[in-house]
Amino acid sequence: MKRFFLLFASIVLLGTGCQEVLPLPTTPDSFITTRPMKLTSPAFTHEGSIPSTYTCDGENISPPLAISEVPEGTQSLALIMDDPDAMKPAGKVWDHWLVWNIDSNTTNIVAGEEPTGTHGTGTAGGQTYQGPCPPDAEHRYSFRLYALDTMLDLPSGSTKADLEQAMDGHILVQTELAGKYNRK
Repeated sequence: MKRFFLLFASIVLLGTGCQEVLPLPTTPDSFITTRPMKLTSPAFTHEGSIPSTYTCDGENISPPLAISEVPEGTQSLALIMDDPDAMKPAGKVWDHWLVWNIDSNTTNIVAGEEPTGTHGTGTAGGQTYQGPCPPDAEHRYSFRLYALDTMLDLPSGSTKADLEQAMDGHILVQTELAGKYNRK
C-alpha cells in the first residue's frame, strides 16, 4: 500500500509539473504486508447453512472453528456470535456467544468446547454458547473474530456493549464467518 501511494504521488507530481520524483522503497522491511485474518468452519461455509447439530434443534453445541493469519502484534482474540435478525423490528441484536482474552496463538476451537478466555453474558443470560434458534424464519448468524493489541481488563459476565467499549481503539483486524439457519 505504501509503495502504491508513493508511486501514485510520483505520478501526480510529474503530471503537475513538479520535477522531483520520490524513490520507491526497495527493502522488504519497507513494505507493509497485511493479510486478512481468517475464521472458517469445516461444518459450514461462509453464508451457508449451519447444521442443526449446532442449534437448539440438535445438540446445541458450538461449531468447530479454525483461525488463521492472525497478525503480528496480536495480544488476544475476542469472539462475538450474534443474530442481527432476532429482534429486527426493535433494532436490537440477540447475543449468543461472547468470549475475549482468547490466546492469540489459538488456531482451532473444537466443536462443543468453550475456548479458554473470559466469557460474557449473552442476551438469554448464559455465559456459554447458545446455538441458533430462530422463532420465525431463516436468520443469519454472525461469528466475528477480533485481533486485539491488548488483553482486556473486563470481568467475566460483561455484556457485548461492555466488550465493544473495551475493544475500542485496540482492534488490529477483524473477520467474520456468517451462517444461516431456519427451523422449518
